[in-house]
Amino acid sequence: MCGIVGFNGNHQAAPILLDGLTKLEYRGYDSAGIAIQNQGEVQVVKVKGRLNVLKEKTNNGLASKGTCGIGHTRWATHGKANEINAHPMVSYHKEVVVVHNGIIENYQELKNRLVLKGYEFYSQTDTEVVTNLIEYYYLKYKDPLQALSKTMMLIRGSYALAILFKGYEDKIYAIRKDSPMILGISENESYLASDVPAILKYTNNVYYIDNLELACLEKGKILFYNLDGETIEKECTSIQLDSQQAQKDGYEHFMMKEIYEQPKAVQDTLNQFIKNNKIQIDALNQLDIESISQIYFVACGSAWHVGKACEYIMEDICKIPVRTELASEFRYRNPLLNKNDLVIVISQSGETADSLAALRLAKEKEIKTLAIVNVVASSIAREADFVLYTLAGLEISVATTKAYSAQLIMGYLLAVQFAFVRKTIDSNLYHYYIEEIKSLPEKIEKTLENKERLQWFASKFANAKDIFFIGRGLDYAISLEGSLKLKEISYIHSESYAAGELKHGAISLIEKNTLVIGICTQSNLYEKTMSNMVECKARGAYLMGVAPHGLYKIEDTVDFATYIPKVDEHFIGSLAIIPLQLLAYYISVAKGLDVDKPRNLAKSVTVE
Repeated sequence: MCGIVGFNGNHQAAPILLDGLTKLEYRGYDSAGIAIQNQGEVQVVKVKGRLNVLKEKTNNGLASKGTCGIGHTRWATHGKANEINAHPMVSYHKEVVVVHNGIIENYQELKNRLVLKGYEFYSQTDTEVVTNLIEYYYLKYKDPLQALSKTMMLIRGSYALAILFKGYEDKIYAIRKDSPMILGISENESYLASDVPAILKYTNNVYYIDNLELACLEKGKILFYNLDGETIEKECTSIQLDSQQAQKDGYEHFMMKEIYEQPKAVQDTLNQFIKNNKIQIDALNQLDIESISQIYFVACGSAWHVGKACEYIMEDICKIPVRTELASEFRYRNPLLNKNDLVIVISQSGETADSLAALRLAKEKEIKTLAIVNVVASSIAREADFVLYTLAGLEISVATTKAYSAQLIMGYLLAVQFAFVRKTIDSNLYHYYIEEIKSLPEKIEKTLENKERLQWFASKFANAKDIFFIGRGLDYAISLEGSLKLKEISYIHSESYAAGELKHGAISLIEKNTLVIGICTQSNLYEKTMSNMVECKARGAYLMGVAPHGLYKIEDTVDFATYIPKVDEHFIGSLAIIPLQLLAYYISVAKGLDVDKPRNLAKSVTVE
């Protein structure tokens, strides 16, 4: 949520800031602004709405002179989405300008204290409070580092801040706690951003600023400090990402591009862990797999759906109790953890606030933690005991597709390796499972060939009011993700139900022409699921079925069937999700919606 950029160099700053903010649009926002230092003054330009409005207002940045500045896209939390509440925020005495990602939890208490000291406020935001608090200490100590250090000791919550101080032209200061921020450097220029895509076009040499650290960005030089103002030495890291990944490459939307990148994302992830027809995961060498008493998958959104699918698979082949927990619930319900448990945290960004907090809770209780993330050196990756990286590459569309598929593959590999080490499967079954998993990239490509039929079908239901997804067992886990994809980008009310639960209340919502989508890939549950679909049809529902090739008898019941290649049923979810992704995409396109940037949503949820 929210995007931050900063630039200090020899080129005009505003066009670079606007370009960086454009690369961060996927994070979700409802207002935008930039602040540029120029001849001792700071020019601030803010707008409500999309970046195009800001670009028009600044002539694509050319109207804002100066080579040092900061920019922001805001996703409203405190206060309405309007120009007044947009960032950057200017302090009361106009000595400090700030952009902020995160939430200041004790802002009201701090605001009351500042009011007593004569401060007045023009916005409804927590950011203006922290801006004025920084200014108060800046005026008191006449030193940016002291002002920031004192402020950090008083504020509670999560934050990544970029700050300009009057009197310190050509310097950007930055502080961080729990919200993502990276700093980049090239010859005579330095950069700041909340995510890599914003600066990848200009440099792939970055520094990571840790919690409760400060940084000062000069031209081509970045200095780091602790809260005591002491200098910290940092190692520069080279990011192995191609800026071309942030381009649509001829696709109308990033989402469709990323749907088609799934075979490669899956193949790349497999290639790093399967060697000589064996699963080789070095991160597990220090983990006593045989002694694990229970596994917790902890995640949010689509990553939670990955955990749910892996729960069914792991319990079946590993014979170990598995629970899938919503990170936002896990951290607050005082879970009864055992020292032999394993907590597996799944997050695409590695910065998901609730998942990060759940990880820290597990570590406080001295429980072993394993992270599955897609972003190298992200907070979750750095703090977990063990980390496994998916190789999905840069994902721009808010609705995840290829990152989800790569996470699912990682879960398969863990399940098979755990089962083999715990001797719940023999060598023959172990190698059979590996071969089946290795066949998935090609079979995903095959599944994508059916897109024209799904596009035609989607056009029939673009005006639907309610759509239901049902399945049993692993099919239910896949239906959860299918339903989420649809509601995220089409704004159609969609629900996913374990098929057997329909008659316990939800079937009362089924009426004539309600679309019910049944996932039917588990042979031992097929007849049960079909009986539930027949119950829906009897109440006027229009039925769609997702089934493996050869199960053509499904057409005796459903009105529309789409088929996927056969593979071992433990892993068929990787294929069943593809038509559901395509269906959601084509319905959204048919409705003329912004597929990549759905309303009210952010790619990376870095606040509670």
